[in-house]
Amino acid sequence: MVSTAPAVKFGIDAFAETRFELWPTSTSDDKAAVINAVYRQVLGNAHVMESERQVSAESYVCNGQLSVREFVRAIAKSDFYKSRFFESSAPYRFVELNFKHLLGRAPASQAEVSEHIRRCVEHGYDAEIDSYIDSDEYQTNFGEDTVPFYCGTQSQLGQSQAVYNRTYAIFRGPAESDKSVKASKLVAAIAGNSATKISPPTSGAIGGAYSAPGKRFKIVVTGMTNGSRRRLATKTYMVQGDNMTPQLKQIHRTSGRIVSITEVA
Repeated sequence: MVSTAPAVKFGIDAFAETRFELWPTSTSDDKAAVINAVYRQVLGNAHVMESERQVSAESYVCNGQLSVREFVRAIAKSDFYKSRFFESSAPYRFVELNFKHLLGRAPASQAEVSEHIRRCVEHGYDAEIDSYIDSDEYQTNFGEDTVPFYCGTQSQLGQSQAVYNRTYAIFRGPAESDKSVKASKLVAAIAGNSATKISPPTSGAIGGAYSAPGKRFKIVVTGMTNGSRRRLATKTYMVQGDNMTPQLKQIHRTSGRIVSITEVA
């Protein structure tokens, strides 16, 4: 069964969409629509070939053995998702997309992003995915049988205005494809806790990544390996905003844990 979401007005009805929910009375067509909506939301509007579909999981949804929430988990843990958004993207971008795909919003703070990066490094990919789907936030907003949607485009109790603004930065309209952008759109805004200007989503064009020309950031890292003896060390990096992604990749290749990222004059 589907329901129409209230539109959020911003020049155009950019976020007006149909919300999908599975009910005991759902027909076969309803279930097919829910399954396709999960693919579209979780995979960032990527095209899915028949050979890439999670056929077994789909059948469990159709016969009532698998909830929408567990189907979302199966897609997010699939090789399809992992290869497109984890293995080929910067760490910040991966976390940014997890928030977008699984919670329907942008990250709220540097602490929130760092927590998820650390979890992925220390506990693994599956634990990172589970942390969103098993969260109270997911359960409150979507429950067991509603497909995640972009709730970050509406003001929410307990969420800052920054989340609302940043959600517009990572969702640029229904025709975008997340796999085509590998660099984070929010790394500078979140690290510097700076305002993000709202720009209306476009029809088809993908918005550019958030850039920070002239800005510099201090990254404090601990747990890095140091030389052939693999001694643990704490290190501070001073990085230009447009070099953040390569530096973060280097940190994670050496098993570093990000303690903090702050903007400096």
